[in-house]
Amino acid sequence: MPMYKVRPFHGGPVSAAVLAEHLPACMYRVGNMHRCPEGGSPSAASPPPLLHEEEVDPALQALESRQEEILKRLYELKAAVDGLSKMIQTPDADFDATNIIQADEHIPLSASAAELDNLLGKDYGALKDIVINANPDHPPLSLLILHGLLCEHYKILSAVHTHSSVKCVPENLLKCFGDQPKKQSRHEYQLGFTLIWKDVPKSQMKFSVQTMCPIEGEGNIARFLFSLLGQKHNAVTATLIDSWVDTAIFQLQEGSNKEKAAVLRSMNAALGKTSWLVGNELTVADVVAWCALQQTGSTNAVPANVQKWLKSCENLAPFNSVLRLLN
Repeated sequence: MPMYKVRPFHGGPVSAAVLAEHLPACMYRVGNMHRCPEGGSPSAASPPPLLHEEEVDPALQALESRQEEILKRLYELKAAVDGLSKMIQTPDADFDATNIIQADEHIPLSASAAELDNLLGKDYGALKDIVINANPDHPPLSLLILHGLLCEHYKILSAVHTHSSVKCVPENLLKCFGDQPKKQSRHEYQLGFTLIWKDVPKSQMKFSVQTMCPIEGEGNIARFLFSLLGQKHNAVTATLIDSWVDTAIFQLQEGSNKEKAAVLRSMNAALGKTSWLVGNELTVADVVAWCALQQTGSTNAVPANVQKWLKSCENLAPFNSVLRLLN
């Protein structure tokens, strides 16, 4: 016997009418948009509303344009690099740049007020003042040498100060610029050179205190100061000079004994071909490397060519002044 009894929906006229009325013939029903209004003609029927495109955000449009411009520039740069790579052959590991260095058209050290304006910017009568912060526990010898070289080409107003972060500075460092002549009016000098002994982790330099961030690191400051002397080189020579500066700072001065020995061997080989580390003229590479050897106390046990080079450096007045400062 069944638990529930339900009357059937089929079999009679009533059930057929219910099915015809309530069961859908399609999934969704949509009203006829072409149906004429009452009393109207088919031509009077209103057309269906059109879908309008959304307005593009101007900021998004600008971003797309910028992206397209960047992609276009990258494509042009890639094409230029590909073209250069086909023209230039990759040098061997034993590439010897000595002939290129010797063929470099050397421009002797010379400088003028006009060149200072090009390098440091024109201050319309104001004295261009280079300000260097250095730690007296690790005096930047190369900067003292470069100060001496700059004094040979410019009329420099030199000054040494002590910051409050340093309690005691040796007397020789306070007089590292030597006896200064009687000071004249500031406008009679071409360049100001101010050294401040301060508790800083790395040497810092500014020549425009208000408009530039500091240049940090003895090697980077030395590069900048030497550029004021007006010496110019081709790309190969300039690259070798930069390489020697980095080698002197990071391996000869801060490296292990094994690294220092390898650098000395490389220096001896280079100095066997030329009078100086790069070519036959003094460069910033010689200044930084000489100072690194002095600071590490490695001047005694050096190869023959390096020993000869050390004496050549010490025959120059700026090097000799710093050597007396160390003694």
